[in-house]
Amino acid sequence: MSEQSTDGAPAPDPYDNRRQVLYWRLLARLFDPEEQASLESASLAVVEDIGLPSALLDPGASVDSVVQRHPELAEEFDGLMTPEPDEDGERDRAAEVRRAALASKVLLNVFAPHSGTVTAGQLARWQSDAGWLERALGCRPGELRGGRAGGRTGGTGVGPTGTGLGGATPDLSRLVPEIGPELGSIEAGLVKRMHLREVLADPQLASRLTPSMSLIEQLLRDKDNLSGVALANAKALIRRYVDEVAQVLRTQVEKSTVGDIDRSVPPKRVFRNLDIDRTIWKNLTNWDPEEERLYVDRLYYRHTSRKTTPQRLIVVVDQSGSMVDSMVNCTILASIFAGLPKVDVHLIAYDTQALDLTPWSHDPFETLLRTKLGGGTDGTVAMTLTQPKIAEPRNTVVVWISDFYEWRSEELFESMAAIHRSGAKFIPVGSVTSAGRGSVNPWFREKFKDLGTPVISGHIKKLVHELKTFLT
Repeated sequence: MSEQSTDGAPAPDPYDNRRQVLYWRLLARLFDPEEQASLESASLAVVEDIGLPSALLDPGASVDSVVQRHPELAEEFDGLMTPEPDEDGERDRAAEVRRAALASKVLLNVFAPHSGTVTAGQLARWQSDAGWLERALGCRPGELRGGRAGGRTGGTGVGPTGTGLGGATPDLSRLVPEIGPELGSIEAGLVKRMHLREVLADPQLASRLTPSMSLIEQLLRDKDNLSGVALANAKALIRRYVDEVAQVLRTQVEKSTVGDIDRSVPPKRVFRNLDIDRTIWKNLTNWDPEEERLYVDRLYYRHTSRKTTPQRLIVVVDQSGSMVDSMVNCTILASIFAGLPKVDVHLIAYDTQALDLTPWSHDPFETLLRTKLGGGTDGTVAMTLTQPKIAEPRNTVVVWISDFYEWRSEELFESMAAIHRSGAKFIPVGSVTSAGRGSVNPWFREKFKDLGTPVISGHIKKLVHELKTFLT
């Protein structure tokens, strides 16, 4: 029961008051970088009273630095914003205050970043803090920023507790689809405020950069203006990011089957194909018990010849400014499928001009260096390169990645519909990002739906599933 005040009304809950102080400070600092003396002093008193370090209130201290000095806090940040219910149904108010202090630290560091010119160190610190936020939301670092990891590490989606300032610890896991794109936008803003060329020209500063989608986009846009050490450092960062993303996507693309055994082809009679178990079984009637010896009349071999007719995969990617994430992800994805034994991959990039990148499709790094991001969009030029590649329609899948904001819409759609009617599998894709956020021309969306080939918009895993279904 709540304590009674002198006038008979329930006394204010001291834990609720402490939590509200911390959240009001958080909101005040998010909207105004100037300190509010009363909120700062009250928050300091709360933090010290519950046994947490005052560094949590220092906007200049990264989460990494706090955890380094207080390693016992590391585990508390994991799943911080996906609180589990108490078994007895009772709220642990003291624990909620503690979580409020930790959550405020992460949220303030991420959503109120440094203003003005950004250094390599400040970008690295923000990226690290964003990683802690992702962990607090039950995600892996990098997952929400268009990145390199997938899957949730914990959390239960919509938590049982409230989300208001006066309620229990906010469960922000339900907002993951919205938070991911916002993190990417903040990071992109930080990268744009960097003197990136100066940073790249200094090997020591460049080594502090952590590759991300936002950084890679800037490097690809500016690569023609770089030379010498700066260009070498830019290429190293692109290569590192490509390798990291490829490692993650490769785990999603399970090893493809190599086809059914072709019984019409006799097995090759070599020792490595010898079926010892079958040979023994078939010759058991020749066992001589006196000599304890098995006489073999016939050897049996395993079939290893298989039907391996390659499936043709044609990936067409819009490389205009709005499709950067998709360009990077699909270039890497195409290279992974190009490495499978039964897949013949072709890669085309376009804006107002089309470029056949097939010779480099096995190497996403070299492919990206040949792209030129930005410009308008004219899919008909890409269609001119695509159509001649469809030699066997029923053995071909065409993946077209774009937001489909075209100026020759009807002409392009009719060409796409013709591909579909020919028997080839046509997969229109609106976005291929980790966050799954992308805009698609409503006219094209309805047209594709009527055609029976609805647009795939969302996580890259959806495209992986579609391709695996067709190619394996």
